[in-house]
Amino acid sequence: MAKKQYETVIGLEVHVELDTNTKIFCGCSTKFGASPNTQTCPVCMGLPGSLPVLNKKVVDYAVKAGIATNCSITPRGKQDRKNYFYPDLAKAYQVSQYDLPLCHDGYIEIEEENENYKIGITRIHIEEDAGKLIHTDGGSLIDYNRAGVPLIEIVSEPDIRSAAQAKAYLQKLRSIIMYAGISDCKMNEGSFRCDVNLSVREKGSETLGTRTEMKNLNSFSFIVKAIESEFKRQIEVIESGDEVIQETRRWDPELGKSFSMRTKEDAHDYRYFPDPDLAPIVITKEKLKEIKDSIEVLPDQRKKTYMDSYGLTAYEADKLVSEKFIADFYQEAVKEGSAKLVANLMLSEVFRLLGKEEDAEKIPFAPSKLGVLAKRIEEDVISQSMAKKIVELLWKSDKDVDEIIEKEDMRQITDVALLEGIISKLIAENEDIVSSYKAGKEKAFQALVGSVMRQTKGKASPSLTAKILSELITK
Repeated sequence: MAKKQYETVIGLEVHVELDTNTKIFCGCSTKFGASPNTQTCPVCMGLPGSLPVLNKKVVDYAVKAGIATNCSITPRGKQDRKNYFYPDLAKAYQVSQYDLPLCHDGYIEIEEENENYKIGITRIHIEEDAGKLIHTDGGSLIDYNRAGVPLIEIVSEPDIRSAAQAKAYLQKLRSIIMYAGISDCKMNEGSFRCDVNLSVREKGSETLGTRTEMKNLNSFSFIVKAIESEFKRQIEVIESGDEVIQETRRWDPELGKSFSMRTKEDAHDYRYFPDPDLAPIVITKEKLKEIKDSIEVLPDQRKKTYMDSYGLTAYEADKLVSEKFIADFYQEAVKEGSAKLVANLMLSEVFRLLGKEEDAEKIPFAPSKLGVLAKRIEEDVISQSMAKKIVELLWKSDKDVDEIIEKEDMRQITDVALLEGIISKLIAENEDIVSSYKAGKEKAFQALVGSVMRQTKGKASPSLTAKILSELITK
């Protein structure tokens, strides 16, 4: 009997903290990292008699996110109270949106393993964030600084079929949000975090399995591992004859497994009703046009430009547009040097030294320096291998490219007579290798080029070396 084949069905709920100076319903600061409970007031503490006033920028930013993700915009909406025991939200309810989200029925396109996929977006709505619980041996402490920080929740359709697709979707979504200028999306600060809804079914089946939800994952690697682990766990439950329980689970990255937290609530458990203290949200056609006109070029448009105008591959362009800071850095650099050479330096050396994509803004030198470095390669002043060393030196000092080239004596040898002398001597001393090359062994030629580079400590121009060597061997 053939073994059953399973597939995973994934929907993602992404919470994005909006980059506003003040909270959603009050004037308290949203600055990250302040001392506990120093950014609070009667409104975000939910004290009796306090009344909320909606921050207009929150609505503008949410609509911006909707337009950037191909959503329809609700012209007249409202806000609802979601009733639940929130130990870190003093009101014991959250102001969110239920049946009239600001944005709905959108999509984004992703590429994964050279295949294009369209992932539907069910809705984008605004809501307030909760505070932060700090658990200690003596009990739990609450920091209300984050309570009332404005969020948008972006809910996808269950169109995702693998951990790799989930990662591609999240990376693309994060990129779009940053290009739209509505959030810094710093995952380490909780500005971009994800809940994973996952179920398993037999391949070919149209019936959805029972889903579980894993909450507040804020790392791409954690999300991938959590999905793969939960997929495997649910298959084991099904094949053992048990039933998967609809529940909320917590992912433990250190143990590499998830644990049950509570049975999953449905919408009716939250007893939604319109918030009586907040007026309807009205989006006029004029306002919609104003917001749409304020959106800069998005990643897909930049990717097309890089491929059409700069001759980059889809892979190269995709990597360079992944973060707005990186794309802006690249565009500034190409004003000074070859677009292709700058791209090569960015993708190999700059990305290697950055380590993590989230640290993009830590590039310690101006983009013009990378452009000049590319120009020096193009002018045959330095070699590609020398350029790699120069990027490392730029990382550690504030010197200019030309200063480094002169101080470190990195200028290429382009003196034809000098190279001819070195190469003639090399040919005379390596007749066996020359004979191998003449017999058709291309590696022998590369071995001779390598010998020249070693003798000149990597300073000989590789292109000129190859040209002279070829001419002298075939004389």
